[in-house]
Amino acid sequence: MLALLAGCSDPKHEQRLRAAGPNPTLDALLKVADVGAGERRFGQCMACHSVAAGAPDMAGPNLHAIYGKPMGRNRPGYGYSAALRDAKGTWDAPTLDAWIQRPQKVVPGTAMMFSGVSDPLDRADIIAYLRTQR
Repeated sequence: MLALLAGCSDPKHEQRLRAAGPNPTLDALLKVADVGAGERRFGQCMACHSVAAGAPDMAGPNLHAIYGKPMGRNRPGYGYSAALRDAKGTWDAPTLDAWIQRPQKVVPGTAMMFSGVSDPLDRADIIAYLRTQR
């Protein structure tokens, strides 16, 4: 576990956070987001999700090209929970930010059991990475 956390270390995290300003908005955080840091942080998601084009679904659906897509519909063959299939919305930055923070709050009844990412800049980094997966 310690090695995994060390691999996610970002020596410029605090500097980027300060550059986003006091009480930064998601837009401000996305302006200082780091795709490389997001890719490293996405490593924790890879236990359940693939992101490469053509990669198979795992315990969770492949997230390739998820950005901008309707919730619960990106992978037609994947067995999304009824709660997620019935959810209204699009995987945009605000929705992903809320989801990555706490999935159960965004879609009560989702099958995704993930405690979430509390750090807002870490979430912005992951979103920046997901945006590149097209």
